Amino acid sequence: MTKFSPFDQSYWFASAPPPPETERLTGEKAVDVCVVGAGYTGLTTAIELRRKGVSVAVLEREEAGYGGSGRNAGHCSPTFSYYSLEKIRSLLGQPWAERLIRRQTRAADRAAEYIEHYGIECEWIQNGLVIGAMRPGHLPPLEHKTESYNAVGARTRMLDRDEATRITGSPRLLGGWLHEEGAHIHPLKYARGLAAAAIREGASLYTHSPAKRCERIGNKWKVVGEAGHVIADKVIFATGAYTVDGWPDLDKSYRIFPVYVCATNPLSDRARETVLPRNTTMIDGRGDFYCYKWTADNRIVASMFLMGPRGRDLAYSKKVMTDRLKWLHPQLTENVRWDYFWFGELDMQYRTVPRLYDLAPGVVGLTGLSGRGVPTGTMLGGILSDWAMGKPEQDLDLRVERLHRAPWWMDYGPSYKLREMRAVDNFMSKRGGVELPPHY
Repeated sequence: MTKFSPFDQSYWFASAPPPPETERLTGEKAVDVCVVGAGYTGLTTAIELRRKGVSVAVLEREEAGYGGSGRNAGHCSPTFSYYSLEKIRSLLGQPWAERLIRRQTRAADRAAEYIEHYGIECEWIQNGLVIGAMRPGHLPPLEHKTESYNAVGARTRMLDRDEATRITGSPRLLGGWLHEEGAHIHPLKYARGLAAAAIREGASLYTHSPAKRCERIGNKWKVVGEAGHVIADKVIFATGAYTVDGWPDLDKSYRIFPVYVCATNPLSDRARETVLPRNTTMIDGRGDFYCYKWTADNRIVASMFLMGPRGRDLAYSKKVMTDRLKWLHPQLTENVRWDYFWFGELDMQYRTVPRLYDLAPGVVGLTGLSGRGVPTGTMLGGILSDWAMGKPEQDLDLRVERLHRAPWWMDYGPSYKLREMRAVDNFMSKRGGVELPPHY
């Protein structure tokens, strides 16, 4: 449970089958590579290494998928979370920018490959992602997004008002952007499926086995737990926003940005026919966006960022979620009750892309997924397995950096930016005579 609320209750944890059977780490285990963290990144790393014949132990403080991999809103959007592709290129430089763009824009396909190959039952639906345009000023950036993403091989297109309404069921949109490769998923079922796949491939997965510290022993590394330890040639820390102990100051390399997620009561088939009738993922397109999608049992799962009392006052937060949903879909007249309400934590980087840190010879840490957990976490396993197999740093798809703390202004920057985006959107909407949603 996260530290943000005493009323954290996750629909994903309530509806997922039990995790695969595992054991706690005891005694001494010797492997080629020790991976710390059993989320998407750690598990796909283990799978990729086992496919290459490398022995792997995965240590997890709680259970597979306990952190962001099991708490996210279930959207698989193979895009970058904030910056344009041009900005990513200027931030990262070449050749790493182009390599990472290629990985990220194909990441949904990578998830689909794991799901198909291992037969993971996780409600995978790849019917596309829609980002709405609520006012005329939203259209030019989406048109540019179409051009830039299509130029790197993505399948995206603009929607006019009529098609946007048909696909989403919302009469509020002037148009929108459709990424045909976007998907949605039951994220915890996916995480537990990856855990079962890693075990099937021969990885040793130890749960309820926190890594307390990592120390050099001759030419190897000793990862010390509570009741045992792992001796390994190489160590990978893939704990993201849920980093605790393990390596000094790794948890200072990012800043936590919380998000809250809700799931409704099961709604009628009629509601499902008129709200997101094509079963897409939907982002409404406002500066302070509202993201939602259907589950297999007719619930809507929606997410927003914390702001003011939102996310802290339970009754108010649920009212915001209901009022925004019904504002977007005035045809939804039936009772909407939010049966589940939970939190996740994003490990935010100012670049909003993952950072790969050289912690010591043979030890790396990776943090900073910044809100694109399902596709990004999935594709990172390939990069980390390349590193563990000895691929030269200059040939990796992420630049290897020295560990450094996130800048001080990241304590305030993400929240300030969110408020700025909301304020600008409100101002431009009012100036253009565009109706604002409730609570604005």
